[in-house]
Amino acid sequence: MTLVAIATVFILAVFVGLEVISKVPQTLHTPLMSATNAIHGVILVGGILVLGSSEAPPMQVIGVTAVLFGTLNVVGGFAVTDRMLEMFKAKKREVKK
Repeated sequence: MTLVAIATVFILAVFVGLEVISKVPQTLHTPLMSATNAIHGVILVGGILVLGSSEAPPMQVIGVTAVLFGTLNVVGGFAVTDRMLEMFKAKKREVKK
């Protein structure tokens, strides 16, 4: 694939992602983010594999950017999931003596 084709796919993916996420109600956003962590992990592994086989500097820049954003997405997803699960834990009551 040429650099122009890859850039076009990237830009279209950004626009589609923004449209999809903006249509999700706030009550469903956190569970959806939790459910897609595995998909983001697969995308991250794919980005690393593609980055390892790239030879042209522009492809390497795009690959590093993809891996960076994928990593941020996975870490952020797990952080939000952890925070969401903390809300459902029973709060400990202090016993007065």
